[in-house]
Amino acid sequence: MQKEFYIEDYCHVKENEIFVNGKSLFKADAEDFTTFIKSAYKHFKIDHSKFFKMDSLSKLAFIASDVLLIEDPEKNIALVLSNSASSLDTDRKHQAAISDTTNFYPSPAVFVYTLPNICLGEISIRHQLFSENSFFVFENFNADILFHYSKSLLKDKKAEKVLSGWVNFDNGKYDAFLYVVAKKGTFVHSISEINRLYQI
Repeated sequence: MQKEFYIEDYCHVKENEIFVNGKSLFKADAEDFTTFIKSAYKHFKIDHSKFFKMDSLSKLAFIASDVLLIEDPEKNIALVLSNSASSLDTDRKHQAAISDTTNFYPSPAVFVYTLPNICLGEISIRHQLFSENSFFVFENFNADILFHYSKSLLKDKKAEKVLSGWVNFDNGKYDAFLYVVAKKGTFVHSISEINRLYQI
């Protein structure tokens, strides 16, 4: 049984820029998240019509995962993501629709995204994954739990790889840090290394 695993690749999405393994792949002069993420979608020539119906959290997770997985043929990839805001940004929109007595019409298109784990489904559909998945809500980035959970999935052969990390969106502010844990890679999969890469 393999004792040590590795981080194959990692991605940051923040401040209108997308990085993979520390290298900038895309940067936009955008005033808001909507403009930025739409520009990124066009830049990477993604063809996924449902993208424009997604909430902001799902769009963020979708783009961050896509730059890591788009050329990966592996289908047994578990998903272990986390954030601090849950789906609060979408929850507020749904609540506003319920509270508006003059124009009461809760949109099913908004309601469907009132759980943070819906972004896992969007990633799974895009990459045809039928694997284990979990979404945790922490007050802050928690490398310890992500490390142990991902390692457990790999050791127990529940997955060949794990896409793990942090994807947070609230009030227009966003931050994504995703990484792929595998049997081979550039970086040792450890709590200290996860924290180091997150802070880059």
